[in-house]
Amino acid sequence: MPLGAESLLDVLAAHEVEVVFGLPGVHNLAIWEALRKQPGIRMIGVRHEQTAVYAADGYARATGKLGVAVVTTGPGAANTLGATGEAWASGSPVLVIATDIPSTLRRPGVHRGVLHETRDQRAMFVPVTKAAFDVPSAQELAAYTDKAVRQALRSPHGPVYLGVPTDFLSTEAPRHTVAEVESSRTVPDLAEAERLVAASSRPLIWAGGGAARSGAGSAIGTLAAKLQAPIITTYGARGLTDSPLVVRGPVHAPPVGQLWDDADLVIAIGTDFDGMMTQNWVQPRPPALLAVNIDKAEASKNYPADVTLEGDAATVTAALAAAVSPKEGACDVEAVNAEVRALTEADSPDAAKLLHALEGTDATIVADMCIPGYWIGGFHHVTRPRGLAYPVGWGTLGFGFPAAIGAAVAHRTIAVVGDGGFLFACGDLATLKQEGLPLTIVLVDDGGYGMLRYDQQIANHAITGVDLTRPDFAKLAESFGIPAVTLDGFDDLRTALDASDGPSMIVVNASLKPPLNTSPRWYRKTVT
Repeated sequence: MPLGAESLLDVLAAHEVEVVFGLPGVHNLAIWEALRKQPGIRMIGVRHEQTAVYAADGYARATGKLGVAVVTTGPGAANTLGATGEAWASGSPVLVIATDIPSTLRRPGVHRGVLHETRDQRAMFVPVTKAAFDVPSAQELAAYTDKAVRQALRSPHGPVYLGVPTDFLSTEAPRHTVAEVESSRTVPDLAEAERLVAASSRPLIWAGGGAARSGAGSAIGTLAAKLQAPIITTYGARGLTDSPLVVRGPVHAPPVGQLWDDADLVIAIGTDFDGMMTQNWVQPRPPALLAVNIDKAEASKNYPADVTLEGDAATVTAALAAAVSPKEGACDVEAVNAEVRALTEADSPDAAKLLHALEGTDATIVADMCIPGYWIGGFHHVTRPRGLAYPVGWGTLGFGFPAAIGAAVAHRTIAVVGDGGFLFACGDLATLKQEGLPLTIVLVDDGGYGMLRYDQQIANHAITGVDLTRPDFAKLAESFGIPAVTLDGFDDLRTALDASDGPSMIVVNASLKPPLNTSPRWYRKTVT
């Protein structure tokens, strides 16, 4: 009979897991030993537990597959919470496997002082996961692993915690035959939705992260063409479809916001209308709202829907597209896009140069919570599904570089980070070099926390705590064996990117004005 660690990995392999990110610790070494014997799964050892989960998240966003992080007990598990929260807020299918103290030393309700012991490790994860499980016995380890994987991958996606007492990993544990991940392919009654669409003359499609995760891009493109409806995508849905009806800018830009205001029907697909996209719900509810969502409660929690079609976004949208009658009189989306581009160039010529340098790239772009990241999240034209990862779910500074490590396992990747956020995980330059990943770091150095500096300036506060001492970033990268160049401004950024074909860093000395999609510049204001 196999040991518990081997049975656990057998379950992951049966679910087609190909890569695991992790950090060894005294309690999880049995998993590392089992991985050595499991040729189908690549273990990428990182330098911090938070990086392990960010990388798993980045991999999940780039591929749509399960991202897996393996960490150790107590402080090792606790180090993952910020990254796990980001995965939760953004709906990423991530499995966090954390060891716990030996079951033989646990005494219910008593903290005994065992190495790395917490009073209730699982409880730390409950607020930031879709589900959290403690494995009750070695005999059930494989079954619980299967259960956790299926929960993470079942729509709506989200992170799942699996706590494993360390002694179970070295105890004989039976193998388990995995179950298929359940999927909802049923189509609800479309009659009310058809009537709502038929009554509209200016429909608008609003596609969110749930639409992207379900692969609904083709169906949305078909529906938009049939209704001649413009498509607004949220940050999580960028690149969803190559339809010419996609609006290339955020709803925070007035020309795009006007499309929302003019619509007499919004068809919301895979979205919950979060505060970041709606300017904290000052954006008015449309005259009619049709929602397509896997979760009926999520569909209406912020803007009540007139009709909700509950089910998988791709399946339901395809059925809706087939059922509705065509409409004439298209919105001139090309003109709106040209207006947004002109607005961007006038608002910040340097930001326009950054966007131009990235235009047309097939690389996955991972943007951090920094001013250049905000520009990319709002205004970069993403050319393919899963081509952008942006931490707007929870807004975790420091996401960009470690998440890009995970994305780069699957695809050529560009991480756009600021000087402040990059230092959260700079030690994982060692991981980048060690694994030889096709990742280029574009580090925009504005001398500190540029967004917070801007917030202080507009509030007439003294500039405090935001101007940072930084290293020579190019020399820092080179000390890890990673080639680096330094640019003054964005003029030569595209040339530098074209010359980057492996682990590399481009440091850009530049300061950007925050874009319209950052909250201090929202044009819709709360009435008090």
